[in-house]
Amino acid sequence: MPNKRKHDQDGLYQRTDSPYWWASYVDAGGRRTRRSTGTANRREAAALLSKWRLEAHRERQWEQEPTRTFDELMLAYHKATAAQRRDSERDRYILRHLYPVFTGRELNSLRAVDVRHYIDARQAEGVGPATINREVGLLAAAINYARREWDWDIPNPAARRKLKVPEGRVRWITRDEAAALLGAAALDPRAVHLPDFIRLALHTGCRKNELLKLEWQRVDLEAGLLHLEGRHTKSGRRRSIPLNREAQAALENRKQFRSQHCPDSRWVFCRKDGTRIVSIKTSFTTALRNAGITDFRIHDLRHTCAAWLVTAGVPLTEVRDLLGHSSVTMTERYAHLAPENVRAAVTRLEGE
Repeated sequence: MPNKRKHDQDGLYQRTDSPYWWASYVDAGGRRTRRSTGTANRREAAALLSKWRLEAHRERQWEQEPTRTFDELMLAYHKATAAQRRDSERDRYILRHLYPVFTGRELNSLRAVDVRHYIDARQAEGVGPATINREVGLLAAAINYARREWDWDIPNPAARRKLKVPEGRVRWITRDEAAALLGAAALDPRAVHLPDFIRLALHTGCRKNELLKLEWQRVDLEAGLLHLEGRHTKSGRRRSIPLNREAQAALENRKQFRSQHCPDSRWVFCRKDGTRIVSIKTSFTTALRNAGITDFRIHDLRHTCAAWLVTAGVPLTEVRDLLGHSSVTMTERYAHLAPENVRAAVTRLEGE
């Protein structure tokens, strides 16, 4: 048995790569099963092994449905859907909050009040409704998947638990402020990529990871387009983004950097050794401080792009298509920036 450190005759053993006791037993199908008990306490591990053996016996003798745990569910769900889910990294982050509350819980014993307590606790910590909705939504999605794909007979108390989310944030900067931000970013010798990132974000409306994970094979400078497949976008839909002169200039700078330092790198935003840049938070925060801009986030560059387009008279449907919103409802948060459109409409009521 690989990684085995200490073995008990009772079917429990320890491994060098795990702090927990592991169990070995024959499942209902007659197969040898080895699984972590999730506890370093031997007495607890023995009790859990006895439970699993009893469940296997009942299922084998009377076809009784075995009990399922939260841990079992999330592990199986992650394995089954990892390849098709674009947000697996975010899911792992969410699980850091779900696990301390639900680990070890049998799913048949999970009740609406348990989910309500979780929501209340997260609200007490100051967590926003959108974040809580994503966390509870992951639990609901995993349970639904197990019910639909594996015929698990379990309740779903996490379903339809969405909190009302306040109107989306719209924080944007003027062109003068953007120029000041770019000037401040250019002064940081440790982040020569930052001005180009800011210019691309302002002039394409791309999300942070759509740019940081952008590969050269999806850049067509001759046609003036960026190509994003469904796996690269939040909505899961492919889109092509036209490049204006500012965006093209930023990409030309990145191309020159690549030719000089790492000609074989596949990434538009990379270090001198060709590895991908995964975060710009620190350098961006420094540039904001030096430019005297407050209450502004990286994602607000995308809001700024939208605001500039709407105030220039671009129809909301076209802004929707550029930003890759799944519906125009998301884009409507910027409608108030073009009051003249509404004014023109109401003047028609005046007649001749």
